[in-house]
Amino acid sequence: MAGMTATDWLCLGAMTTALLLPSVARAQDAVALEAAIQDPARAARFVARDAARHPLAELTFLRIAPDATVVEVWPGGGYWSEILAPYLHDHGHYVAALPTTTDEGQAAFRVKLAADPARFDRAMLATLEDGAQDIAPPGSADAVLTFRNLHNWLASGTADSILAAFFRVLKPGGVLGMEDHRARPDRPRDPRAATGYVHQDVAVALAEKAGFVFEAASEINANPKDTTDWPKGVW
Repeated sequence: MAGMTATDWLCLGAMTTALLLPSVARAQDAVALEAAIQDPARAARFVARDAARHPLAELTFLRIAPDATVVEVWPGGGYWSEILAPYLHDHGHYVAALPTTTDEGQAAFRVKLAADPARFDRAMLATLEDGAQDIAPPGSADAVLTFRNLHNWLASGTADSILAAFFRVLKPGGVLGMEDHRARPDRPRDPRAATGYVHQDVAVALAEKAGFVFEAASEINANPKDTTDWPKGVW
């Protein structure tokens, strides 16, 4: 279903707006990021999603530099891991925070990383389920990223504690990037996001409650064909 629903990027600063890198450095970062995206070692099924998921535009929007410490929360099958881990390999740090529950998906993700040390030997694993855990040392991360997971935390009632955990791990000026299925503003608010769609103002309010300052939203993945009224929601 990825790319079939209207998604929105939210960029929130942990305390202050992070300073932008000089233009030359940003250009070099873009070259390195493009190289990671074009890596022939990436899974073909992930490459096929690039046209809908716009990895270069999204990670550029979030100002992810190759020397950053980035925590990706609940990475799923590893679409973003295949880009972020190699991009950060030489100069930065990539941390994948997995659910504490054990299932086939999490086992497959661990096998995936272990089977490809050339790309993932420096990737670090952590766990996060209800927000009580410290996914990394406090104030150690430049960015926390999570892709289409907020609705799960709303459904489980753990969104507040998880966002608080994000705030703890970020440096001042660090960035929280959240992508999720965006609900139409004229639809009733559902605190549990049963359809998988989340109102943008709800997402912003939750993050601000945790201490974040809203910086920007992006239409990079907005899909005008998504009516958001599917009988089974985003599923």
